[in-house]
Amino acid sequence: MATERRKRRPRGAAWHWKQTDCWYFTPPGTTQRVPLVDEDGNRVRGKENRKAAELALARIKLQGKWRPTAEPAEQGQWLVVRVCSEYIQHCQQRAASGTASKDYCAEIVRHLNDLCEYCGALPVTQLRKGHVRHWVESHETWRSPATHRNAIGAVLAAFHYAREMYDVPNSLKGLKKPPPRPRLHSLDADEEKVVYQAADEPFRDFVFAAIHTGLRPFCELARLTADDVVETDRGMMWRVYSSKTKKTRKIPVRPEVADLTRRLMETASRGSGTPLFRNTKGRAWKKPTGVGRFLALKRKLGWDRDPVKRRYSCYSCRHTFAHRMLSGYWNGGQGCSIETLAELIGDTPKVAFDHYGREWGQHYQDPLWTAIGLGLKPTMASTAEQTSGENGRNETATAPDRVTPRNSGRHRQRARAAAG
Repeated sequence: MATERRKRRPRGAAWHWKQTDCWYFTPPGTTQRVPLVDEDGNRVRGKENRKAAELALARIKLQGKWRPTAEPAEQGQWLVVRVCSEYIQHCQQRAASGTASKDYCAEIVRHLNDLCEYCGALPVTQLRKGHVRHWVESHETWRSPATHRNAIGAVLAAFHYAREMYDVPNSLKGLKKPPPRPRLHSLDADEEKVVYQAADEPFRDFVFAAIHTGLRPFCELARLTADDVVETDRGMMWRVYSSKTKKTRKIPVRPEVADLTRRLMETASRGSGTPLFRNTKGRAWKKPTGVGRFLALKRKLGWDRDPVKRRYSCYSCRHTFAHRMLSGYWNGGQGCSIETLAELIGDTPKVAFDHYGREWGQHYQDPLWTAIGLGLKPTMASTAEQTSGENGRNETATAPDRVTPRNSGRHRQRARAAAG
């Protein structure tokens, strides 16, 4: 007669033990049985009191009361803190040599130091995947899947490095990062206009250039200098170096961006090394400053209370550019290809398609509409949101200190009449 397999108690969740009629919690990576108590310090009893037990467990996790207890380590045994320290030194050396960005290094240091506060004294052989999950979930402010992904990615990178360099056993093998979720938030012309009106001139220039070039705000646009500007017979081009991809690309810019660039070069001449886009203190825009300024802007406009607009960020400028390029916003409704967009924004075609093509790629959606017999239809960009200039170029905005994007009701009415 086959024996019944013993039911495995869940790690990190509340469970009821019939023998004592009490609720318990088994910390991840351990076999401990921790009793759950209410706010008065009394054990939670009765199988029907699951909600009370879950509240008690939530208090433990929220207050960070539980930490993995390390057993005495053997001499020469690797601890979690050593793994983190070795990888931090490796990242700092790469940042100093220019093979890794300082922003990436700072993020690694922040996450691994936090992990060490949580379980740094734990021997590597005692570390479990449940420890890492609990560490991430115990942070009240770490709500974004992107933050969880970055934190877990930093830990996995550290243990992979220790495995490759020192043959340290990797007990986290199989731990998965949350899947990436593209944050596709595109500003329309009216929202763009409101941002320009609410922002001061330095930030307005920065946002305007980000929307009209699609550059990564802080590792590309903020580092641009007059030495990166090239004048050609066809117009202005920018030489863009990305600390993220370690590659340089050369992109054309729209006339209104060229006008803005020439104005900024009056106070940041060639050879000075001064960034073109600077904050009110005359310094290059850094990520903390830029993010903080955009958050303040959202509060000023009341966007922090809007379920959609509260998700807007500096990176939404890059998404807006991608959306407009794929929809033909500046080109009479004729959207560009994924390959062209990828070259402009410094991504591979695969990354550009995964992030933007599935959602906004006109070239990839039109065949689907044709296949079901609906054919091609005029896009919003070719009707409502554009007017044609005398030279055949669609002009929706000029330099932000002079003219804001043209998207008036008169233009919409004229476009609807033409479409009708």
